[in-house]
Amino acid sequence: MKPEELMTMMEKARADTFEHELRVCTESGCMSLQSDVLQKALSDEVKRRGISDKVCVKGVGCMGLCCNGPLVKADKAMYQFVKPEHAPAIVEALATQPIKELLCDTQQPFFTRQKLVVREHFGIVDPENLMDCIAHGAYQALLKTVTTMTPPQVIQEISDSGLRGRGGAGFPTGLKWATVSKAGGTTKYVICNGDEGDPGAFMDRSVMEGDPHRVLEGMAIAAYAVGAENGVIYVRAEYPLAVKRLTKAINLARRHELIGHNIFGTKFSFNVELRLGAGAFVCGEETALIASVEGKRGVPRPRPPYPANYGLFGYPTLINNVETYANIAPIINKGAAWFAQIGTEKSKGTKIFALTGKIKNTGLIEVPMGIALRDIIYDIAGGIPDGKAFKAVQTGGPSGGCIPADLLDITVDYESLAKAGSIMGSGGMIVMDETSNMADVARFFMEFCMTESCGKCIPCRVGTYEMHELLDRICEKRGTPEDLQLLKDLCDMVKQTSLCGLGQSAPNPVLSTLRYFEQEYQNLIAEAQAARGQTTHADTSEHIELEVLP
Repeated sequence: MKPEELMTMMEKARADTFEHELRVCTESGCMSLQSDVLQKALSDEVKRRGISDKVCVKGVGCMGLCCNGPLVKADKAMYQFVKPEHAPAIVEALATQPIKELLCDTQQPFFTRQKLVVREHFGIVDPENLMDCIAHGAYQALLKTVTTMTPPQVIQEISDSGLRGRGGAGFPTGLKWATVSKAGGTTKYVICNGDEGDPGAFMDRSVMEGDPHRVLEGMAIAAYAVGAENGVIYVRAEYPLAVKRLTKAINLARRHELIGHNIFGTKFSFNVELRLGAGAFVCGEETALIASVEGKRGVPRPRPPYPANYGLFGYPTLINNVETYANIAPIINKGAAWFAQIGTEKSKGTKIFALTGKIKNTGLIEVPMGIALRDIIYDIAGGIPDGKAFKAVQTGGPSGGCIPADLLDITVDYESLAKAGSIMGSGGMIVMDETSNMADVARFFMEFCMTESCGKCIPCRVGTYEMHELLDRICEKRGTPEDLQLLKDLCDMVKQTSLCGLGQSAPNPVLSTLRYFEQEYQNLIAEAQAARGQTTHADTSEHIELEVLP
């Protein structure tokens, strides 16, 4: 495709407008509530009335408020809890007044407090319609990149933006790109890590389902910057809708020469293939992911050498996650300075979070870095239901930590969360109320880590098992003060000696709950001691056991 052809397609797509649009959320959350049946009902109703030339019915990406789905956008009105039987009334209302009973308040903080960068086209474009995506700017950043910028200029732009990897560690994206660019050799790879395995997390899945062309475009720009011609999207097979839409996006982009050979008439070529993972959490670690793509068992290897120098099939490899690549196009289109003014001094831009747990508004949000945690929980998420009190929020998935109510006013950025004993992670955020027992929460996440350990290194393989056994004893009121001290010692050992990030971060939920909620552990042990006819001193390093005489 030549540059002028893209512009012609864009103008044609924009010209094919309708008087009204009915946008139905067709991502996994709403699809589980039969939004696909709802979309067909709306389409059938439009056809029955003979107004197909005036009303466009299309499936779109997630609109965020998943707890109120299925969601439908009808011109300027948004409807919630929509069912197929509502179709005739919704179509009828296009020419009259919105249906009050179904209206969703789009002026509530859940919507107004967000800042959409990655998700700017969610709820607007049809992810399976390339022309619709192009009409809203898809591949313009790639066109600008390959026709007006040199690879060093692209890397400098990303560096100046301050973008950090959204996969969890927060490594500077521009620095990673520069390292791969400087690596020797003519064969290099670009990999998109779509192996999202955190419990309660669905950010990357939503991006792949809702705007797959944004991910492809970001990968192509990265490939141009680092000198790669081949890319791999690694996505877990448990995401069938994401796999379907990525496959279709790749085929459409290839068919229209937006990826492939001599893109936009230049010497730059870039091909992408999809690889499916079997759902192993450890394959989110980049060296384990590479091993899996190569057809080997997905286990990590010691570093160095790092993938930037020795990656896929031994060649220099750039690995970023889905959300990182989805940030690239808006940075190129709007400039590094625009992106850098969002967020904090060290944490630039926005972050997508999956809000779950004991809150009123569960769903997907995108907020500026540096927003107060209290604003997310009580403003955007609507607070805790049933009059219960907030107790803690777990951020960063099983590798993260639990933040108590005393720290609700901290800002959500890489540095603040780390200081509080947690991490940003990929963006999971699970809220707990006063009914949650924090030792039991730690046990749940430790069971996950124990099960997902690849078993390659002894500290993780054995350490997570032993920590789970100790947590199980404590939660079942069979624990002793010695068990608690041993749990602390094991946390330190596993954290310091494990091979990869899974083991190194597995103790985080335990350490954070011990840091802020140790009294709950003490209470469980005290109950166990009482049941055995013993008493214990509160200090686990010095305890006294007395036999209670009859």
